[in-house]
Amino acid sequence: MKKLFLTLLTFVAAVSLNAQSVDEVINQYYETIGGKKWDEIKGMRMTANVDQGGMTIPVEVVSMRDGRMYTQVTFMGNTMIMAAFDGKTSWRTNFMTMAAEESPSDDSENAKRSAKEFPSGLINYKSLGYTATLMGTEKVEGTDCYKIKLEKKTMLVEGKEIPNVEYHYIDKDNKVPVMTEMEITSGEMKGQIAQNKFSDYQEVDGVFVAFSNTSGIKDGQSQTVQFEKVEMNPTVDESKFSFPKK
Repeated sequence: MKKLFLTLLTFVAAVSLNAQSVDEVINQYYETIGGKKWDEIKGMRMTANVDQGGMTIPVEVVSMRDGRMYTQVTFMGNTMIMAAFDGKTSWRTNFMTMAAEESPSDDSENAKRSAKEFPSGLINYKSLGYTATLMGTEKVEGTDCYKIKLEKKTMLVEGKEIPNVEYHYIDKDNKVPVMTEMEITSGEMKGQIAQNKFSDYQEVDGVFVAFSNTSGIKDGQSQTVQFEKVEMNPTVDESKFSFPKK
């Protein structure tokens, strides 16, 4: 009985230590990127010019604290919405017909579930009902990082509830994210690992933002977007979020 009690005591102590450790890492990250200054920010606009096949494609990404977002590109004189969420519906422009199309209902529901993650689901994990666990340390391209497992609300894939897990890698020295990973759960890439890498952190209105974002498949192809301008609390055309009425 005494042995069992000691075992339970050790387990509780280990869980408590892990919780304190993961919160310490997240709090250091939060303070490094601006801390409570983020409370003053209701939205963010990021703009870039992406070189694709010899063509320059203007890109505009707007994300709001309430979860609304859109990514807009201008291609061959046409301005199109690659992805948008107005709080209820996810949608995009069909590149062939140039007509607005609703995304599958699963996408809209998943967007609703992650709507309050601004500026980061990792920072807000407790209020969102997520679970964060410090997994230890790993190197990312030679950089020592804390690895954090973030278990979010389940997500819908083909109408079925499945686990929604991300892995965040926080630079031990600079206290900022350098990469996130998650398993692709549908489509041709199902089962592979999607990676987003972040670098070139710069200060904007008292907070720090990664101006370079590389997205792709682990051990596969990737695309880097180097943002040229980031604006906090931008004035935006509200209609760009909304699915156009027919």
